[in-house]
Amino acid sequence: MSHGSDFAVGHRVRVYPGSSGERLGVIVEDFGDSAGYAVIVGDSRIAEPSRRWAIELDDGTLTFADTTDLHGLHVLVSLSVTE
Repeated sequence: MSHGSDFAVGHRVRVYPGSSGERLGVIVEDFGDSAGYAVIVGDSRIAEPSRRWAIELDDGTLTFADTTDLHGLHVLVSLSVTE
């Protein structure tokens, strides 16, 4: 399994490899240092820790995953931005 700096925006990946939830997609965002923190306000936990990567799956949906949930396919995809 690939880890760390092996991933970047535009890389094609397998998400949750070897599980029933395995999917293919392309990394579209890296949340880097801002990932991994829960949101707590007062005594209330508002949200669980965020994931590092946003991946657009081949079916067009968006999912979020940590580095340990990915396997690189060593293909770089050119992302186009439309306004």
